[in-house]
Amino acid sequence: MGNAIRLARPAGFRHSPFIAMNAPTLLVIEDDPAVRRGIVDVLEYAGYQTLEAADGHAGMELALKANYRLLLLDLVMPGPSGFEILAALKRQRPGQAVIILSARGEENDRVRGLVNGADDYVVKPFSMKELLARVDAVLRRTCERSAPADQRPFPGGTVDFQSRLITFADGHTEELSEREADLLRYLMDSGGRLVSREEILRQLWNLDPARTETRTIDMHIMHLRTKLGDKDQRTIETVRGRGYRLLTQPSP
Repeated sequence: MGNAIRLARPAGFRHSPFIAMNAPTLLVIEDDPAVRRGIVDVLEYAGYQTLEAADGHAGMELALKANYRLLLLDLVMPGPSGFEILAALKRQRPGQAVIILSARGEENDRVRGLVNGADDYVVKPFSMKELLARVDAVLRRTCERSAPADQRPFPGGTVDFQSRLITFADGHTEELSEREADLLRYLMDSGGRLVSREEILRQLWNLDPARTETRTIDMHIMHLRTKLGDKDQRTIETVRGRGYRLLTQPSP
């Protein structure tokens, strides 16, 4: 990418208001070490957490097994290609957010990438300011998707969404109802973002907020807190009159 990589803060760049204290993790799969280092440095400077892989083999393993919100994916590299990784994601982690980064700007490649599940296609060379804008836009568009990972950590234990079971560090377990599991996953997917009652009704349960009593959300939150052992709102925070936020680390 040459001069397109700028490790200093891009001119006119501001930290995105979408990036919460518990920042999303981004996975970068890129075989060129200078390009990869430049992308990772700028993403971390912007407040994101990062994972990285230098070839298709390591990239495939991380893409399918790691916990992350967005994948930045090169197409041509040693081992499995970006298209092969994209195809595997489509089978095993449908809905995973992906931005393709490639010097291959031909229309057929762009169409193939988008048709096979990528959310955006950025042609090299590109500026870091443009990349950050694309990252921010894709995260905003995809923040309401259910993440594909079945198991997630939370302070004090793990949640298995396939079995709808909470397992605490001491071995104690709690079973979640389907709606409780959906609600907890949605809050986890939101990356620390404040989620309104109306959004939960509309996006998660496909209900019209104008015709549904929002007290039902409060009741589900109350039951979820009980099962999480969260009587002091150290895991799920209520912001009065606005909604709820998942705190990935217990508040002091």
